[in-house]
Amino acid sequence: MSEGWLERASKVLLDNYFPPRLTLVRGEGCRVYDDAGRSYLDLIGGIAVTTLGHCHPALVHAIREQCGTLMHVSNLYRNTPSVRLAEALAARVPGTRAFFCNSGAEANEAAIKLARRHASTRFGAARHAVVSAEGSFHGRTFAALTATGQPKYREGFEPLVPGFRYVPYGDLAALEAAVGDDVCAVLLEPIQGESGVRVPPPGYLAGAARLCADRGALLVLDEVQTGLGRTGTFLACEAEGILPDVVTLSKSLGGGLALGAMLARGEAAQAFVPGSHASTFGGNPVSCAAALALLKTLDSDNLLSRVRETGEWLQGELRELAARQPKIAGVRGRGLLVAIDLTVPAKPVMLAAEERGFLINAVQEQTLRLAPPFVVTKNELRSFLAALEQILESTAPA
Repeated sequence: MSEGWLERASKVLLDNYFPPRLTLVRGEGCRVYDDAGRSYLDLIGGIAVTTLGHCHPALVHAIREQCGTLMHVSNLYRNTPSVRLAEALAARVPGTRAFFCNSGAEANEAAIKLARRHASTRFGAARHAVVSAEGSFHGRTFAALTATGQPKYREGFEPLVPGFRYVPYGDLAALEAAVGDDVCAVLLEPIQGESGVRVPPPGYLAGAARLCADRGALLVLDEVQTGLGRTGTFLACEAEGILPDVVTLSKSLGGGLALGAMLARGEAAQAFVPGSHASTFGGNPVSCAAALALLKTLDSDNLLSRVRETGEWLQGELRELAARQPKIAGVRGRGLLVAIDLTVPAKPVMLAAEERGFLINAVQEQTLRLAPPFVVTKNELRSFLAALEQILESTAPA
């Protein structure tokens, strides 16, 4: 039972996570199963990771085949899956070259280092500042943590990396005022996921791209959560018709295996030279083979179109529910990255949903986040919507 595993975990794992209530042992499609055999509809997808669902046959086949062929060689040598993956990403994000790592935080660390090295080479060491947005989340390593525009994550870890400043998200005038001659990069999320699926006003990203081009700073877009089709286009920034100097990817890239990527183009792609940056496990053959299977399946199953259609339908259904349920204050998102603002605390609603067999995420105090697999069906979502309505009806008003 979960209690046994949770007790064992409490004795050997650090207390850096809020204590979970479930121990999951198996997954299939959009469902996961705990150690007591109970099933749950997974509507958070490992925090936007399992876009093909759990144990997708194409991923399982690719991983098994690669594990029986070559599992690791380090970056002292090339391996064919990593080259093929870099080619596949360059075909989708034109003109880019890839650096592979293991996580979104590492991809953002690499992007920050790349930006500073690029500026140092072009302008000199004085140009090193990075501008990011309030409410952002870029990871837990030191530079990524410093770039994260939420003080609660930085408390107790000072002194942080110098040279970072923050501006209100979506405010182009504030961004323009912040990008001075000392700025090497602007680091933004196309949609802020962790702070509650915050979508910027139209034209914001395009304006940021023009600003960076005018002032010689790199535009770095953190698409760790929004990339790889989550919002209905391969990159979320495609909605504004822009291509950044640098883009970071992770989460769903490995189909459930640890894999991150930093893609750079133009002058930025020339900044790293041999010995300037590295990752022992970056471009691991097994993770890259999984990523190739994921990309192929996105295309063969026309999943981006499905994300757009299902996401639009889901938001419409949620807004209809909000019209008759006053405890829903608002709905927003793009594709299958959706937030539900409540007038009541979100965590009790999340726990009640879990009791009914639905896994969702209380991402902020009064905000729920949904990031289901791309293969989720409308019938599965209807079952959640019905449960959510019942939960809210039985929840005490704020």
